[in-house]
This record gives sequence, structure tokens and C-alpha cells, in this order.
Amino acid sequence: MNTKINVESKYRGNQPSAFQLNWSEHGELIAAIISGILILMAWGFQTNDLSNVSTPLYILAFLIGGYAKAKEGIEETIEERKLNVELLMVFAAIGSAIIGYWAEGAILIFIFAVSGALETYTSKKSERELSSLMAMQPESATRMRNGVEEVVHVSELRTDDLIMIKPGERVPADGIIERGKTSIDESAITGESIPVEKDEQAEVFAGTVNLNGAITARVTKENKDSLFQKILDLVQSAQSQKSPSQQFIERFESTYVNGVILMVLLLMFVPHFALGWSWEETFYRAMVFMVVASPCALVASIMPATLSAISNGAKNGLLFKGGVHLERLNTVKVIAFDKTGTLTKGKPVVTESLFASDIEKDVLLKAVYAMEKQSNHPLAKAITTYIRQEHPSIREEWIHVTEQSGFGVSAVVDQTEWKIGKKEFVGQDEANLFYPNEVSKFQEEGKTIVYVQNEGRVVGLFALKDVLRDEVVETIRALRKEGIQTVMLTGDSEATARAIAEEAGIEKYYSECLPEDKVEKIKELKKQLGTVAMIGDGINDAPALATANVGIAMGEGTDAALETAEVVLMKNDLTKVQKAIQLSRKMNRIVKQNIVFSLSVIALLICSNFLQLIDLPYGVIGHEGSTILVILNGLRLLKSE
Repeated sequence: MNTKINVESKYRGNQPSAFQLNWSEHGELIAAIISGILILMAWGFQTNDLSNVSTPLYILAFLIGGYAKAKEGIEETIEERKLNVELLMVFAAIGSAIIGYWAEGAILIFIFAVSGALETYTSKKSERELSSLMAMQPESATRMRNGVEEVVHVSELRTDDLIMIKPGERVPADGIIERGKTSIDESAITGESIPVEKDEQAEVFAGTVNLNGAITARVTKENKDSLFQKILDLVQSAQSQKSPSQQFIERFESTYVNGVILMVLLLMFVPHFALGWSWEETFYRAMVFMVVASPCALVASIMPATLSAISNGAKNGLLFKGGVHLERLNTVKVIAFDKTGTLTKGKPVVTESLFASDIEKDVLLKAVYAMEKQSNHPLAKAITTYIRQEHPSIREEWIHVTEQSGFGVSAVVDQTEWKIGKKEFVGQDEANLFYPNEVSKFQEEGKTIVYVQNEGRVVGLFALKDVLRDEVVETIRALRKEGIQTVMLTGDSEATARAIAEEAGIEKYYSECLPEDKVEKIKELKKQLGTVAMIGDGINDAPALATANVGIAMGEGTDAALETAEVVLMKNDLTKVQKAIQLSRKMNRIVKQNIVFSLSVIALLICSNFLQLIDLPYGVIGHEGSTILVILNGLRLLKSE
């Protein structure tokens, strides 16, 4: 099925209603369920010799369950000018009905209808995968012309336009700051949890958030060329590409269908003239061939096993968006991890604190707590959390705080002047002399240093870091045992990336990666090593997740990551990655067993039919028996290990 995503019509209006969306996604499944119920009812009447009631019910089951796939098969045949499995299944069902086996044909339609419903749901899902990204893109901007402010749509912005961005607003376009200072939350682009301080001539990106100071920026790229728009384009492009296995399946499908249809046509005439069969016997054997050669067992070889594995995964906190993604995990050679929010907890915490020997620690902590409590900055929140844990009895006091955007805060507490922030803010020369060896070590470990000054003297510091998740080291070690290489892709600095990689035990890392850099690294890994999985949680990870052979999202990640990824770790537990790979390997073993068995049975039944060794009842028993056996084999995957 070819999926075409029309971003303009979908996200610029003409939104379908909730009812329309639900019916378009679940209509085929509802039809399949109704068909199944009708089959059960018809079978019940048939066993009581009420064929006058059962036959109309079977016909109704044919029509309701087979309508969607028959319509799709006819349309694709007309469009592509070649037969397909959809039509073969319909022909096989009709053929079984012609020779009096209504239940056989109806069950064939039911199984294929369920498969088609899952395919339709997946394609409809992909059409909505850009919605969460589009929601992050600003629609309007405040443009400055001749000192006059005007609100315009972002599509009207042109290179060199001046735009004003107020605190709390999203940056509407890529640009350079002309006036003002601020802190920018760039997690949408880089994934870095700590806001970046921006001064004049610093670069800003569309989709990021201006946290405090008002700034004026000069547009450097139009909306269609912005970094944020590139993220959208990369996701859409990656999702439109077919995998090699999908292409192989489509080629095999066409060959198989043409072969079966050709054989049926030959069997309807050749045996009469070549072997002297009667016309009745010739037609009968042709219909038996169509029934036993139908890929019912082949379909059952994969779908029940896949659904069982998916159900098993759901019970264990793993959400798979389709069997093909679960299957691909079996061949993964390398897993690329995002850092912030994936390997780490995504929030900075205080790991060390140092104070001057002659300062009263309780007085310092009280002042710092009072000042930082009034800030929403992630570093301030981390420091107040740390102080509260160290001193649960500390009390909050309101004081007047002066903030210098991008540098720190100052206040008078108990008639004493205090400053908290960067070394440039508290006094660079004195800060350089405060525990220099320890600070150097902290910086090598990728930690952020916040200094405390009292009455012009540096008296303390806090070292902060986004720490590893508890299960990371265990997960990396387990993946190595499975023969899988690990790589980290992060927007962080070289020092931070190196420190996290060493702590986690990751073999290779790439730092200072923008979304497009992550995509390129994924492509390189695919070319060098083979199948690549990517694990991430942010909007910035969406293009890489879409480019990887298997995208895995953290359950508490952004909507964009959750929509783009094929696998979701519902409880943010990285140890489930190994479980997913083991489940994939077991599923692939069972699927291979089923395929070999079902093809062997089909081959045996076809040969027996040619030799006139079996009649239709035995052909049905062999065909349905093999189907039941492969389904039961697939259901073994429901058992958790």
C-alpha cells in the first residue's frame, strides 16, 4: 500500500472529525469482526443442516469481510496492471464456494480482512506522524519595519527581516540576534536540557523557546529553509522510503499470484486433453488446486506469531507499532542512543558542592535557597532541590532578586550582598582560584559549575550534571553480550559526551550533533554495519528515529518521538531493549518454522492433487490443519519469559 502524506491539506485546515478518523482507521477491523461473527453463526446453522440459512450468512460474510480487500485489489490491478494477492485470495474464496465449501472461503476472507485492517491502521497512523512536529512550529511572528510592529504569518518572513521575540515565545525563524540577551531552550533542536545563553550576534533557531529577555533578531533563512522545517522534511522523506524486505515481498507477491492463476487456468483445460480427464474432474481439480495453493497458511504463519509477540511486548512495557519493526530488531547490528532524556534522566542534578572553610554553610545555603527559589531556570530548580534534600527544615523567604540574563542573579539577604551564577558574573579572577583542581576535574566530567559570591568574595560552588539512568550500564553490558554495538549521538559538548560515554560503557560517541548530523551518522552506520536502531525521546531525535531501520522512543518522550518511532519503551526502562531483541529473535525463529512447514504442506497437497491422491475433503483438512498448527505455534509467543 502506498502512503502519501499531504502536509498542506492536513495541517493547514480541512481536519477530519474524530469520528471520520476512527472509522477510516478501524472500519476494516470492524468489518472483519462482523464477518467473523457471521461465519460462526453460519457454521452453527450448517452443522444443524440448515443450509438455507447458513448460505446467505456465508455470502454476507464474504461481502462484508472481503469488500475492502477486493476493492483494493481491483484498484491496484487497474493502476499497476498486474494481479496481486488480494485478488488471488478473493478468487480462492470464490473457488471454494463454487465447489460447495463456503466455510473454507469465508475463513480465508476473514483472515485476510484482519491482515488488511492492520495494514490500513498502520498507513493511517503514518499520515499523522507529523502532527506533533507541526504543532511546535510557530504560525505568526512580530516583524519590525520602520520602528512599527506588525504580526505576520511566518511564511511572509524574508531574509534580513527584523523580528521581535518576547519572553515565553517560540522563535519563528532562524536568525541572528541584533539586540538583547536571553536564555533559549533549544531542546527541540539539540536535545540539550539546559537552556543556552544567547548574546548579540548569536544564532537562534525556529521552534526553540525564548525564556526571559526580549530580543530582536535578523532573519537568515526563510521558513521553508529553516532547521525546524528540515526536521519535518527529513521525517517525511525517511518514512516514504520502502525497506528492501518490503520490496522483496512485493516482487514475490506478484510472481506467486501470476504463477497460481496461470496454473489454475492450465488445470482447467490441459488435463482434459493431455490426461483424458472428464471436464467435471478437470474443473474439480483446478478448484482444489486454487484452494490448497492459496496462501492462507502462509498468512497465518506470520500474523498470529506477530500479534502474539506484540501482545507479549505490551505486557512487558514494549509497544510495537507493527510486526515488520519487531521483525527488523532481529537483524540489528548497532544501537544509537540519544543522550539527554534517554541515557540520562534529562534533568540536571547537583553532584558536588564545595564551600570556603570560613563560611557558615547554613547561612550560605539559606541565602542561595531564597534566591534560586524565585527562578524557573533548570539549574536553579536543581540547586533548590539539592538544598531541600540536605536541609529538609529550610524555610522559603521572599526577597528581591535582580537577574542578569544569561549570567546569574544577585540579592541582598540579611543585609549582605550575594551573587550566584557564572564565573564572569561573580568575578572571574577569584573564581579561577577557588578549588581550581576540583573545578578542572568537574569540567572534564562535563559538569556545569555555578559559583556563589558573598560581599565580593567567592565562597562556594555547585557542580551539576544530567546523570545516567540507573539501568544504563546494565543495558549496555547486556547488549554487548548480544553482539550489538552501541553508539551515542548528542548535541552536547565533546567533554560532556566523552564523560557520559565512558560512564555508560558506550563504545563510540559523536558530540555537538544537530538533527541533520544525527541523520547523517545513522546513514553512515547503516552503510558500514547494517541494520541500525535509534533510541531517543526528543523532537530533535525524530529525523534520526525515522531514518534508522528501527526507531525506539522513550515512553515519556515528546509526541514527535513517540509518533515517529516504531517501538516505544512505555516505562522508560532501557533494560526492555534487550527483551525486545530477544522477543524479535524468538518470533523470527517461529515464523521461519511456520513458513517452511506451510510451504511444505502446500507443496505436498499440490502434488497429491496432481496425482489424484486426495479429494477436496482431504485437501481442506490438510490446508486448514496446517493453518491451525502454524497458528498454535505462533501463539507460543504469548507466554512471557
